[in-house]
Amino acid sequence: MFISNGCNDCNKYARLEMKNIDQELLPWLEDIIDENNGKLERKEWKSKYNSYVVYDYEPFCTTGFEINLVISAKDSAYLNFIKYLYDEKVSTIEYLNNCYTI
Repeated sequence: MFISNGCNDCNKYARLEMKNIDQELLPWLEDIIDENNGKLERKEWKSKYNSYVVYDYEPFCTTGFEINLVISAKDSAYLNFIKYLYDEKVSTIEYLNNCYTI
């Protein structure tokens, strides 16, 4: 994940690039972005096997693709919070999956 200041339109916005987002967490993450004054600038499905294959819409078969997002906000604190929430959710899911397998 990468946070930078600036965007194509205006230098007032900070950007966050998130790579390899879990497909099942995508609707939740989109809600979190909206709730925290963020804007989803770009959503793409990139092939894990061929770097030239990139879609800006969900392909009919998402197996073998990773989801990448670019999020912008007026304040990087919003982006840091979105990243924190996503990381915590992923780590909680991993923890619960590990508990389940024990």
